[in-house]
Amino acid sequence: MIKFHPPQPAKDVEHAVVYRRENECATHPFSRGFWETAAGHLICNFSVATVDYSGDPNNLAHHRLIHNPGGRRGVTVRSEDRGRTWYVFNEDKNRPGMDVKAPEPGVDGKPGSLSEIGPINFLNKDVLVSNFYYQYMQEDPQIRDFVRTVTTEFGPPENQVFVRISKDGGLTWSRSIMLPLNGLYSLSAVESSLVRPDGRCLLFLTGGTKKEGEHNRFPAGPEHGEPNRPLVYRSSDDGTSFHFMSFITPENDGTLGGRRRMYPRGVMLPNGRILCFLRVERDWAGVMWTEVFKSDDGGRTWQFLSRATDFGAPGSPVVMSDGRVVLVYTYRLPPRGMRAVVSEDGGETWGPEIVIRDDAGSWDIGYPRTWEVEPGKIGTIYYYNDKDDPIQVKPAPGSLWGEGGVRYIARSIFSVD
Repeated sequence: MIKFHPPQPAKDVEHAVVYRRENECATHPFSRGFWETAAGHLICNFSVATVDYSGDPNNLAHHRLIHNPGGRRGVTVRSEDRGRTWYVFNEDKNRPGMDVKAPEPGVDGKPGSLSEIGPINFLNKDVLVSNFYYQYMQEDPQIRDFVRTVTTEFGPPENQVFVRISKDGGLTWSRSIMLPLNGLYSLSAVESSLVRPDGRCLLFLTGGTKKEGEHNRFPAGPEHGEPNRPLVYRSSDDGTSFHFMSFITPENDGTLGGRRRMYPRGVMLPNGRILCFLRVERDWAGVMWTEVFKSDDGGRTWQFLSRATDFGAPGSPVVMSDGRVVLVYTYRLPPRGMRAVVSEDGGETWGPEIVIRDDAGSWDIGYPRTWEVEPGKIGTIYYYNDKDDPIQVKPAPGSLWGEGGVRYIARSIFSVD
């Protein structure tokens, strides 16, 4: 029988600011890229946009940030002490928010393979994989002109995924290639991959088989036709290309209680089982949760395993050195903040909630990436805003965006018994 316990405060928790500028909105490390190198150094990407917190709060809406001065740009931070401290590594103002570098017209985005850098050994811890897509392609001033140079037989790639590879721990990156659709209508990506022990790299993506209208860049709800589904692409033998391998969720799944399943994030357990964590959403400002699917055959087939949270997503999992799985997630219902749960049986059941913090000024927070700092200690990086921030968003009755403070990047470290 499942035992229920009230949420407990995190032990030995400490918070720190990673990146904050009072005229910027810094967000979404979950979907912008996070890596660990052979030396144990950490790399994290996130998006920034220049904003005016005293102005119209609706300009903080994520889909409107690209219209602020300078568009929505990418920033990279690095840590050489397991996430305790961070420094800015790259903040090229010409770089779009979803990419690790500014794309070069005529060089980046072409279909095909990365044969010029092959073979690629993904078991090398300094070989890093970036898989991403460009949001709002025709509107974003950072990439609008670049997009016009990228064409395929399928037309403009509003909903296609690109891959870059680094062979030197993120110091430099290859050109990007466009993934083949392999019979799909569209693809999207949130920088999610893992490497199997046989050296094959799996990309966790979302794709659709039918045109679904303006929301096709996300997994659409039933009102837009057939929902997009989380899926897996696998690398070729030499690592220079990727192709569709499997869908993660069943087609026409009658058990789905939300409007969509999205943001797949995969990890491998010591016994070889792969877990994929999905955000299930009914209301993106609060009512969402995290489900877990499992694969015991390397990602070929998938089955539902558990629901990890009552509420809270997207979730960032990490397998601890002792085999336990920790899931850190965004909690957007009051009291808003960051939480975690721990599984001691490979994700089948989950312990009581751990409250990392609950002092957020609004629901516009989260999107974490998580790692093990040392045995028994977990680190997580996310975006946040404080309810007691001296700079507050201009109130606007009826607006989802009219509360909270400066959106900044934070990190927390806490102990797990």
